[in-house]
Amino acid sequence: MTNELTSRLDAGPVIVAEGFLFELERRGYLTAGEFVPEVALEHPEALRTLHVDFQRAGSDIVEAFTYNGHREKMRVIGKEDLLEPLNRSALQIARQVADAKPGNLMAGNISNSNIWDPENPAAQAEVRSMFEEMVGWAVEEGADLIIGETFYYAQEALTALEVARATGLSTVITLAPMAFEEMADGVSVVETAKRLEQAGADVVGLNCFRGPATMLPHLTAIREAVSCHVGALPIPYRTTQAEPTFFNLSDVAASVPSPHGRTFPTALDPLQTNRYEIGAFAREAYGLGVNYLGVCCGAAPMHIRQVAEAVGLETEASRFSEKMENHFMYGSNERLPEHIVGLGARA
Repeated sequence: MTNELTSRLDAGPVIVAEGFLFELERRGYLTAGEFVPEVALEHPEALRTLHVDFQRAGSDIVEAFTYNGHREKMRVIGKEDLLEPLNRSALQIARQVADAKPGNLMAGNISNSNIWDPENPAAQAEVRSMFEEMVGWAVEEGADLIIGETFYYAQEALTALEVARATGLSTVITLAPMAFEEMADGVSVVETAKRLEQAGADVVGLNCFRGPATMLPHLTAIREAVSCHVGALPIPYRTTQAEPTFFNLSDVAASVPSPHGRTFPTALDPLQTNRYEIGAFAREAYGLGVNYLGVCCGAAPMHIRQVAEAVGLETEASRFSEKMENHFMYGSNERLPEHIVGLGARA
C-alpha cells in the first residue's frame, strides 16, 4: 500500500499546524489549566474556523483537535460521558475541512496521558486502552494518518506507536523532553527516536515544550541518528539553555505576575518569538533534512504561514503577506508623501 504521507515528505516539506489549545483559549473557547477540547461540542464553528485559518496559512494536515480529549482527562472534569461525542465531533470537523481542500490529509490524534507510570502495569494498560478507543474512533471517522504527540515518557510513546501502527495508517510520533533533557523514564531523547523508527514510525521528532533555541540541538541529533522522516514543531517562545521549556520561563519585567506563580500557561505573551525567528528555525530545520514542519502551543496562523514561506511554499494566506513598501511611514511607494515618510525616523 502506498504511504501517502511519506511520499509527500519524500517530495518536499509538509506543513502541520498544532497549537489549538492556546489559540482557542486566547479566543475564549477553552479553559486554561483544564485544557480540554470541549469546543468540539460546544462551539464547533470556532474550531472549524481555526482549522480553516491554519489551512489557508499552509497546513497540509488537518489534525483533529482531540488533544487531552482522552478518558482520564474527561474524568478529571467530570464529563466522561462526553468522551466519544467529543472525539467524533472533532474528527468529523477535521475531515470536513480536509476534504474541502484537495490534497489535504486528516490526522487522528493521541497524546501524553499524564497518568503513565513506568512502575505500574495497571496504569500502562489503562493508557493503552485510552489510546485504542481514540484511535478506533479516528479510523471510523476516516483519518488518513495517526499523530501521537507530546510524549515525555519513552515507553508511552512506543505504546502509542504500537496502537497507531495496528491500524495500517501512517504514523507520526513526536516527543517533548522536559528541562532534565531526557525522557522521564531515563531513556535519552535520541535513543527514544531510534526505538520509534525501529518500531515502524513513519515520522519521529519533537513538538511542544521547547522553543527554537532549545529544540534545535535535540532535533539535530535526532536527524543524524535516524533514517526515517523527522518532524519539528516548536513553541513560539524564547526558551533558553537556562530556561529550556515554557514551563520554566520567567518574566522579571512583569508588573503584575500571574496569580498561580508561573508564566506558563497564561502569562507567556511577552516571551514570544517573533514570526521571523520562527521562519529562521523552519529554514534551519529544513536545511538539516527535516521535512515535517509546524508550530505547536502558542501558534497562530501567521506562524504557520511563516513556516511555509520559509521553505519556499506559497499559501492561500500569502495573498496577505507583508508589503512594507506601502506602509505610510516605512514604505518606498512613490505615492507616499516625503514629509510623512520622514516621520518614520522619529515616530
